[in-house]
Amino acid sequence: MAGFENFIGFNPWTALFTLLNMVLTFLILKKFLFKPVNKMIDDRQKEIDDLFADAAEAKEQAETMREDYTRRLAEAKDASAQIVSEATQEANRRGDEIVRQARLDADALREKASSDIALERKKALNEVKNDISRIALDIAGKVVEKELDPKEHERLIEGFLREMGDQV
Repeated sequence: MAGFENFIGFNPWTALFTLLNMVLTFLILKKFLFKPVNKMIDDRQKEIDDLFADAAEAKEQAETMREDYTRRLAEAKDASAQIVSEATQEANRRGDEIVRQARLDADALREKASSDIALERKKALNEVKNDISRIALDIAGKVVEKELDPKEHERLIEGFLREMGDQV
C-alpha cells in the first residue's frame, strides 16, 4: 500500500490536516466575511424596502392630494355656478321689481295727470258757465230792464247752466 500512496500521493494525516484547515478557514470566513456581507446585504435590502415603502406612501399621499384637489375644484365650480345662478336670479328679480315700480309710478303719474286734467276741465267749464251766466244775466237784465229777485235770478242761472251742460 505504500506504493499506492506514493503513486497517488495520499497521506491521511495531510488529508486530515487539509480538511481541518479547510473547516477552520470556512469558520473564519463565515465569521468575518459571510456574516458582515450578509448583514450588509440585509441592510441594503431593508434600505431598498424602506425606499419602496416610502415611495408607495408618497404615491398614496399624492393620489390622496390629487383626489382632494379634484374634489375641491369640483366644489369650487359648483359654488361658483351657484353664485352666478343666485346673482342672475337676484338681477332678474331686481329688474322685475324696477319695472313693476316704474309701471306703478307711470300709472300714478297718469292717474294724477288725468285727475288734474279733469279738475282743470271742470274749473274751466265752471268759469265758462259763470262767465256765460253773467253775460246772459247782463243781457237779460238789459232786455227786461228790471231787477230780478234773487230766487228768480238763481233759477234762471240753473236753467241756463243745465242747457249749457247738455250742449257741452
